[in-house]
Amino acid sequence: MSALDRFVPRGFGRWRRLCSAVSELEQELTALPDEELRKRSLGLRYRAKSGERLAKLVPEGFGLVREAARRKIGLRHFDVQLIGGAALFDGSIAEMETGEGKTLTATLPLYMYALAGKGSHLATVNDYLAERDCQEMGPIFQALGLTVGVVLTEHIPDQRRAAYGCDITYGTAKEFGFDFLRDRLLLRRMGRNMDDFLGAGSSHRWDESGEQPVQRSPHFVVVDEADSILIDEARTPLIISAVGDQIQEEVAASYSWAAAQAPQFLEDEHYESDQETRRITLTLDGRQLVRNLPHPAALRTVGLIDLYEFVERAIKVSRDFLLERQYVVRDGEIVIVDEYTGRLSEGRKWRDGIHQAIEAKEGVEVTVPTGQAARITVQDLFLRYRKLAGMTGTAVSSAREFRKIYKAPVLRIPTNRPIQRAAQDIRVFGDSDGKWQAIVAEVDALRAAGRPVLIGTRSITKSELLSKLLNEAGIEHQVLNAKEIAKEAEIVSQAGQAGRVTVATNMAGRGTDIKLGEGVAKAGGLHVICTEMHDAARIDRQLTGRCGRQGDPGTHRQFLALNDDILQTGFGAKKAVRWEELGRSARGALTHLVARFQRAQRKVERRHLRDRAMLLYHERERKKVQREMGQDPYLDTAE
Repeated sequence: MSALDRFVPRGFGRWRRLCSAVSELEQELTALPDEELRKRSLGLRYRAKSGERLAKLVPEGFGLVREAARRKIGLRHFDVQLIGGAALFDGSIAEMETGEGKTLTATLPLYMYALAGKGSHLATVNDYLAERDCQEMGPIFQALGLTVGVVLTEHIPDQRRAAYGCDITYGTAKEFGFDFLRDRLLLRRMGRNMDDFLGAGSSHRWDESGEQPVQRSPHFVVVDEADSILIDEARTPLIISAVGDQIQEEVAASYSWAAAQAPQFLEDEHYESDQETRRITLTLDGRQLVRNLPHPAALRTVGLIDLYEFVERAIKVSRDFLLERQYVVRDGEIVIVDEYTGRLSEGRKWRDGIHQAIEAKEGVEVTVPTGQAARITVQDLFLRYRKLAGMTGTAVSSAREFRKIYKAPVLRIPTNRPIQRAAQDIRVFGDSDGKWQAIVAEVDALRAAGRPVLIGTRSITKSELLSKLLNEAGIEHQVLNAKEIAKEAEIVSQAGQAGRVTVATNMAGRGTDIKLGEGVAKAGGLHVICTEMHDAARIDRQLTGRCGRQGDPGTHRQFLALNDDILQTGFGAKKAVRWEELGRSARGALTHLVARFQRAQRKVERRHLRDRAMLLYHERERKKVQREMGQDPYLDTAE
């Protein structure tokens, strides 16, 4: 029985017909020499540019891509990948199980929309994946007469312009967004309107420095890891800063003074914390303490209201922003760690003085405060495309948000082979010490049985703590976190070998394809250990999805403790203390408390959803006002 017969609902008859049409062409295309295949593709391109509807060309286009992939990279699209490609072509968010070949699936709609000569983009979560996918899939497009390029962080404008000029362009959402903003700023300096520029063809007049915009008009985009980019990162707008005057001595001194005093302030006595908004507010006693503390001479011109705000900010970063979880200190600078990908976010800074407060907390130089020269939200960036599609392993739970904001329905694509991934019983412990000891014991037993183990942690600190415990137990292992990014490809390539143990942050949760070594499948496949719950269940699913790929066997287990961060994040510090107290006195199995963790996770997910909805509302209102005033909504109004 085929995957289509097993999983595709009856209502998907048109997709069955598409698969049949592509299969009927296969024998004919297989007989063509490479040059004839290329000519056939260029003929299809001529028809598309002549105005023939792309939808009519889909069966032949998909057939050409499937045959080129078979010849050039040794992979042939499964029927379920053709269905995924059709869903993307229609502008849907395709939920495809991990290991089902999303990268290969994306080549189908990318090729189809590139035929019109307006460019197709694939946006992914980091440079590593963008470059890898471009290199691996590039030969397919080149065999069909199309050009392909990639935009990377280190690329200069000429390289970026060449990449955007290609038929198909790979890159990160961050780079696509910043290039859009930089082009917008350049065009303002040139006195040109963006829309006029995009419609002017090749007769552009550049500014006196010879600078040129790098992008073309946004046409079609496939967003890889769509839930991460379109939902998780939607709360963080992309901002190009306008550097202001040098920081005043009293402002730098205020940040440093507040950071030094923050440990003296006690919750409920000196300040209150709102668990919903994450806001810190000084009480009357807290304000009195601010007034009574000794103030250095550099603060003599700083008003009391401002000092209250500096202290509230310092308390917030001391509580909510943790070293080697939310950020690292590298070369005297604070570098943000993306919570959802585990990777360093070069060039990003927190707003509203948070970044400066963290710099003061860590004792590094407080940076120059900046204003905004240009900004765009992730929603705005991708809604500018004429056609938007996305793919991820975890989308159905966010289907309502995808449809409401991006007008994109979510479709679950069947797997090519039945899933053999098995969830093992969740284990709950009174405290972290007991949890870590149990994890080490399970790793040791599985390693001895010849199975590879992947262990996911929420932070760099915890990955290093577990590494220390494994070393003490004599268990050889590899660590993959933001500090080891240079070794990522090597570590991932070996993670499926017999007896291999890999400790990783969320870097291993997305885009990594762990292939099983010889004999591993017979031993039970890869085992994934989740060391605690993340703020979104989708992230946990991404991690467990590293095992049991393409019909391989695999297992996963969740380990929890009553002092895990998710309980404090979800229920607040007071309730979290009660859970910790219970953990110290509890005996025996605590699995009946799993529902509490799940409830805390759902509360955090709802809070983040409200944050995204509020951001979207305010951004729309801001843009509406600026447009009514005749201003560019993406640029600062200052000339």
